[in-house]
Amino acid sequence: MASLQVPMRGKASSAPTTKAVVLVGGPSRGTRFRPLSLDLPKPLFEVAGHPIISHCFAAIAKVPEIREVFIVGYYDESVFRDFIKDCSRTHPHITIRYLREYQALGTAGGLYHFRDPILKGRPDRFFVLNADVCCSFPLEQMLRLFEEKDAEAVILGTRVPKDSATNFGCIVSDAHSKRVLHYVEKPESYISDLINCGVYLFSTEAIFPSIKSAIKRRLDRPRLVSYPSSDMLDQYIPTQDDDEEKNEAIRLEQDILSDLADSRQFYVLETKDFWRQIKTAGSAVPANALYLMKAFQTQSEELAKPSANILPPVFIHPTAHVDPTAKLGPNVSVGPRASIGAGVRIKEAVVLEDAEIRHDACVLYAIIGWSSRVGAWARVEGTPTPVREHSTSVVKNGVKVQSITILGKECVVGEEVRVQNCVCLPYKELKRDVANEVIM
Repeated sequence: MASLQVPMRGKASSAPTTKAVVLVGGPSRGTRFRPLSLDLPKPLFEVAGHPIISHCFAAIAKVPEIREVFIVGYYDESVFRDFIKDCSRTHPHITIRYLREYQALGTAGGLYHFRDPILKGRPDRFFVLNADVCCSFPLEQMLRLFEEKDAEAVILGTRVPKDSATNFGCIVSDAHSKRVLHYVEKPESYISDLINCGVYLFSTEAIFPSIKSAIKRRLDRPRLVSYPSSDMLDQYIPTQDDDEEKNEAIRLEQDILSDLADSRQFYVLETKDFWRQIKTAGSAVPANALYLMKAFQTQSEELAKPSANILPPVFIHPTAHVDPTAKLGPNVSVGPRASIGAGVRIKEAVVLEDAEIRHDACVLYAIIGWSSRVGAWARVEGTPTPVREHSTSVVKNGVKVQSITILGKECVVGEEVRVQNCVCLPYKELKRDVANEVIM
């Protein structure tokens, strides 16, 4: 496949070249996505019928200049092997490589660590996409703004309600020129409702010197050595290597973007389209809804045809069995080999591979885990929250609980049992009604 790239690069050597990097994190991150991430890494979890990370690749493939994509994370190499094979078949013009960090280097530290493969072939700029972001990824619009402004960096931004803005990186920009004037990651008080979407386009000549100077500042800063306790003093020997490893964890959001805002060549593209983070397990349901709505608007052939019992948008895997009397939708995804019985009602939900929903059961605002079984006349439900709402928790009886009910892998809900606002860890059997609990 590498041979495909040589003639293309040769022909367009005078034109600017572009690469892309997808940041996927690692197994010690993404703990908020449990119990779903106990059995599958979060980037490979399917929303709207495709792994979360494949929505990034679908957007990347629409930018003709991109011929090489790197997945950067600290999962084992085997985790993404099958995905990369499938993706290479789907997008044969793109070379895909997985670059593994052996320790958490931070979002910027990982880029700097792998600067040699990223800079090979002397690309002029590269995209950086966080894999846990759900949006329409307007990469070509970012590229146009980058070229129009002769920018060193472009960030994708969106507006959120003022009361939730401080949960994100906040951008202060010039409304006319779109230049970023100021950037603060999760400020203590409100400064702007324009927030960082986690999608960037960087000039290679600007970003790597900026990361290098941030690493130098970190190393030059005086450090305090903390000892475990006074009685362990004799056994404690701080090493230079340990200190350097700790100092190499450099993050784009905290350590780099505010400095780039001082460079005068940092711009923001504000998207009016949908956006949300996929952080908690429950956030997969609104993300599923947003991607399904996008597919419905573009008249995707993958979606089930609307009918009296299919309220669009609905995705049903070709290998799934859905009884014609079952009513599905809106915003429902049914995975491979899942079985949906007669008279079942499913709305705003994700039903995963090999799951079984028996006759006359009801599933609302929920995720039904792999090979889980919901008994006849059972009811598995969460609490409705607006699809554009950035939180997936609600307060019930003074206690904050997940608004989405989640069944982990191979859970069983008995007949006529009601499960409401619960998170159920894998391999559990629920024989009685339960509400507002984490079932361990």
